[in-house]
Amino acid sequence: MAGKSPLVVVGDALLDRDLTGHADRLAPDAPVPVVADCAERVRPGGAALAAWLAARDGRDVTLITGLDDGPAARELRRLLEPWLELIPLPMSGALPEKTRILAQGRPVARLDRGGGRVREAAAAARAALAAGPAVLVSDYGRGAAHALREELRRRPPVVWDPHPRGGPPTPGTRLVTPARSEARGFAAGLTGDRPAPGTPGAPPDEATGRRSDLRTVTEEAAALVRHWRVGAVTVTLGARGALLSYGEHPLLVPATADHHGDACGAGDRFAATAAGLLADGALVGEAVEGAVTAASAFVGAGGAGALAGPAHPSGTSHPSRTARGAGAPAHPPGAPPPPGPPAPGDDPAAVIARVRAAGGTVVAAGGCFDLLHAGHVGLLQAARRIGDCLVVCVNSDASVRRRKGEGRPVNPLADRVRVLRALACVDAVAVFDEDTPERLLAELRPDVWVKGGDYAAAELPEAALLQEWGGQAVLLPYLDGRSSTALMARAAEGAR
Repeated sequence: MAGKSPLVVVGDALLDRDLTGHADRLAPDAPVPVVADCAERVRPGGAALAAWLAARDGRDVTLITGLDDGPAARELRRLLEPWLELIPLPMSGALPEKTRILAQGRPVARLDRGGGRVREAAAAARAALAAGPAVLVSDYGRGAAHALREELRRRPPVVWDPHPRGGPPTPGTRLVTPARSEARGFAAGLTGDRPAPGTPGAPPDEATGRRSDLRTVTEEAAALVRHWRVGAVTVTLGARGALLSYGEHPLLVPATADHHGDACGAGDRFAATAAGLLADGALVGEAVEGAVTAASAFVGAGGAGALAGPAHPSGTSHPSRTARGAGAPAHPPGAPPPPGPPAPGDDPAAVIARVRAAGGTVVAAGGCFDLLHAGHVGLLQAARRIGDCLVVCVNSDASVRRRKGEGRPVNPLADRVRVLRALACVDAVAVFDEDTPERLLAELRPDVWVKGGDYAAAELPEAALLQEWGGQAVLLPYLDGRSSTALMARAAEGAR
């Protein structure tokens, strides 16, 4: 396992079971589908799934979780022990089990049983936490994190994956990873202004549209950072990626691909990846980017239901591993489809009017775009995925010259505009002659303004302007080592 830091996972384990068959008729005595020829697949769930995924990544993992002596717990031990070190905590009641019934690959019902909770901590668990280099808390609200809360206060985790029934993360945690509905519920609990998810009157995720939702998520994440006194909060947004906040301007990390498969377990995949990368020394932004990529690939491969187990690749248990005592699709069923893409090369005002009339989200990005390179293209592609159209605000020749000096731009405005309009992700191009795009933004009034670059060093002077009409400024990850200036320097060096 050389090269990867060990990880201690604290949380509540479940035993997950899928019964997968086919349904082509309704029952004669009730309007319910008859699911026939079911195949059974059993796997770790909850904190056990997060720990199992981290171990499958090639990492030494210790899982601290509640276990009883019942058949579900024995089955879970059989799945886990070839992969990781298990430290059980005493429970009152049976290990929780979650059974999904699927027809043609789609869930039609879920059966839950077992209401066991952790009673108390154990000496072995305290020792493992004290010695572990990095800790992931996967809190499913069944007592494991609560029993070890004092130890977690002294040793703040690198990642805390929260649950509405669990307690708040301990202060000093580097990264907290709620899903969108969870973040809404936690933030509502701070003010009491809005109902928690699942209660009467609670709005669905898409009810107010992606435009206002992005700003709401930004405000909620910043409020949670301050209230919890943690390093950062990243709200996972399903097929839309994740939004990372340190309490100020957010970093939006779009999903690398739009998969609408089985999202079961995606949140555990996200948390396990982020915790592992932070344990290995990655920055928080790097860890979130890696986690978004891993969770997207996980859903694309079929989610938790497609995982195989339990054999370890070596075929045997590790000698030290013996027991010691989520995203939902951006447009869910019933929601209106997003507006279709505008015709390329349209006037920006016409594009914006058409998209707004359809209830869509207008995204804008800006820059000189003198020598278009991979960093530019990646940024613009990511920006386009945020909403329903992308308007690029480009500096005029005079504006570029004032900013960059004599000899710039290398490509005149007409050429730069033509190249930008040729990109499939760009719906319209607007030109501004000032040094900054504030006047143009006030005319276009986009819902989202995108900038790329290093989060810690970036500034968003346009953020206050966007707030005047309810817009949101966000940062997107930028491809390192790419710039027009560097390209020109290399070209000049090669010409000598």
